[in-house]
Formats: sequence, C-alpha cells, structure tokens
Amino acid sequence: MTTLLLTLTIDPANQSRILDMLRDNIDTVIRTLDGWIATDLISSADGTRIVIHSQWRNAGAVAAMQADPRMVAYHPQLAAVAKIEAIMGEVAFAAKA
Repeated sequence: MTTLLLTLTIDPANQSRILDMLRDNIDTVIRTLDGWIATDLISSADGTRIVIHSQWRNAGAVAAMQADPRMVAYHPQLAAVAKIEAIMGEVAFAAKA
C-alpha cells in the first residue's frame, strides 16, 4: 500500500469552500479510480491548512490518478486556492489502541 499526503496551505476564509471542493472531487472522481483505498481530510483548527491523507494500492495507482484527465483538469483549480506540498511513501510504523 502507498500513502499520499498532501498539505494545503490556504486562506482561513476559504477553508469550508475548499473542503467542499475536495469532498466533491473525492465523491465524483477519486472513488472511481482503480487502486484507491481511502481518503481522509484533516482541517486545522486555525483554518490555514488541510491535510489530505490518501491510501492507494501502489505507487502506480497514484501515478495513474495524477495522469487521469479529470485530475489534470482539477489540479489548477486547487492550485489557485492553495499552496500544495506532497509526500508519497509507505507506512513505516503504525500503532493503534
């Protein structure tokens, strides 16, 4: 499994609108893509950041998602309202209660 983390730095006044935009993309595009497992959206209390935590079958599924024409068209819309930083990798350690 591959994990993709995106940190979006945003204007707090736009946090709710951006969360709606992200949820819509997850529901209409991401859910349809082969290799997608799960996505969590984490919003900071001060409204300045959103973290997208996505799990995919493998790095190839992430690359296919990034190349999907719907995502290629979506990315500029997101980049217009957020500074985006990405990290992709495998879970090195996990602990649960």
